[in-house]
Amino acid sequence: MGGFDEYFADLKDPRGSISRRHDLLEILTIALCAVLSGGQTAVDMARFAEAKQDFLGRFLELKNGVPSHDTFSRVFRRLDPDQFRACFRKFATRIGNASSGVIAIDGKVMRRSFNRTTARSALRMVSAWCCERRMVLAQVATSARANEIAAVSRVLEMLSLTGSIVTTDARNCQREIARQIIRQGGNYVLALKRNHPTLHADVRRHFDDGYGPLAGHSIVDCDHGRVETRTSLASTEIGGLQEKHRWPGLTAVGRVLRTRQTKVMAVRRTTTETAYYLLSAPLSAEGLGAVVRSHWGVENRLHWMLNVVMNEDHARSRLDNSPYNLGILRHMALNLMQRDRSDVSLRSKFNLAAWKDEFLAELLAQARAGGGASPHA
Repeated sequence: MGGFDEYFADLKDPRGSISRRHDLLEILTIALCAVLSGGQTAVDMARFAEAKQDFLGRFLELKNGVPSHDTFSRVFRRLDPDQFRACFRKFATRIGNASSGVIAIDGKVMRRSFNRTTARSALRMVSAWCCERRMVLAQVATSARANEIAAVSRVLEMLSLTGSIVTTDARNCQREIARQIIRQGGNYVLALKRNHPTLHADVRRHFDDGYGPLAGHSIVDCDHGRVETRTSLASTEIGGLQEKHRWPGLTAVGRVLRTRQTKVMAVRRTTTETAYYLLSAPLSAEGLGAVVRSHWGVENRLHWMLNVVMNEDHARSRLDNSPYNLGILRHMALNLMQRDRSDVSLRSKFNLAAWKDEFLAELLAQARAGGGASPHA
């Protein structure tokens, strides 16, 4: 288990000394293997351990056999999520090297994590997604009813932003967030909507009136019976805007016009959407379009995968720290799957991990060795 003990070396065992029949590292390793094989709950982890005892015995001692579902449940309920999150950061840094490129920050509600008995609302997991490497870099959970800005700030504190461009949705387009990104050596592209009504109106007027050189860049995508044209504009002639609003680090503003054509029952429909952005780096129109497009990776390659492939929205773990800790464990499993370069879908990779011990062993080897391409690449 060389490598795994480094990730979890600082993790405090939440169980009393009398109840420690199974080693904490072995419990976490079995749990990760179970999630990699499509498991979701403590019961799944226990059943996986029973079915794969011979496989697990290759690299685990299992002195007292395999843990029961009560043991898995108790550990994840009591485990300190801040400590577990710190372990995840070591893991993500080891297999993904340094964060770079576009880092998308966004939150996702874990819909079944609410607890009516304790009147606790569902958790919102705010994650940093590295668009280039397709992996989660860090995460913080907060109440779905709470202000997300504080969670975003905590996530940013965990990252090295030098050389990176941070993107957020309009909810997190805030002066404090922009100031923190600049302070940590990064740049930002922040979506701007009517939660800043005066600034939004002035930026829209800036483009409508054609201030400064506005050379645009267009790209056309055709997929699923839909034709979408995205035209990007970027302007650095913002002296008047900045003099009025004093936005931290602002050097340019951008606009992306999306025109979508669909055909339903021989009827063609055309819809348009205009989005505005605040930029701390003077990107070209083409560069702005690429960054904005990259941001959607957090929806398509993280949130969608968690919901559709890993069934996170149906996970019913609600007690104590288990929703948070299991969310982190899913991120860990997803990172390992994304590091594998097999030419199969993500859903198929989970199936292969369940069916083929060799494939599961290769995924674990990537974690121990610090990533790299899969032998299947």
